Amino acid sequence: MGSSRRSGRRRFVPISEYLAGLRSQVGTALLLLPSVNAFIFDEQGRLLLARHSEQDDVWSAPGGIVEPDEAPLDAVVRETREEVGLDVTVRGLIGAYGGPRFRTTYPNGDRVAHVITIYGCTAEGGTAVPDGVEISEIRWVTEPEAAALASPSWLPVVLPDCFAWWRATRETWTPVA
Repeated sequence: MGSSRRSGRRRFVPISEYLAGLRSQVGTALLLLPSVNAFIFDEQGRLLLARHSEQDDVWSAPGGIVEPDEAPLDAVVRETREEVGLDVTVRGLIGAYGGPRFRTTYPNGDRVAHVITIYGCTAEGGTAVPDGVEISEIRWVTEPEAAALASPSWLPVVLPDCFAWWRATRETWTPVA
C-alpha cells in the first residue's frame, strides 16, 4: 500500500484492485480498513517479525487488509503466505484493536485507520523467506528484542497482550510431527 524509499530508489508496493479503486475515488483521504496480523510464535516463545519496506522499514507482524468477501482467518493465512512464505495454523484470537495509534500515513500520502484483528499462530509449513516486495527481512525475536525495534505506533500497544497470550496457551499446543 503506497510507496517507499529504499537504497535511494523509490519502490512501489502493490495494492489490491479493491483498494486501488477506492483510492482512485477518494485520493489520500483517511480510509477505515479491516486488517489482520499473524503473531507467529516458535517453541521458544520467539515472535516472527518482518521489516516492512512500505512503512519506512518498520518491523511488524505479517498481515494486511481483509479483502471484500474474505473471512479474516483466510486473510491472515493468505497474507502470511504471501509476505513470508509460511503456512500457519491459527491457534487463537488474541484481540481486536483500533484507535488513534492504529493510524498510518504512507510516504505517498495515503492515510488509513486500521481495525486490526490479531491471531496467535504457529508455522506449520513453508520456509520463512521475505517476499522482497513488501517485506525486506524477517527475524525471530524475544519480547525485549521486539520492543526495541523500530515499529508502527500500534505494535507496543499489542505486544504485551501477544506475549501474554503465548505464555498462557503454549502448554496446550500439540507439536506437529
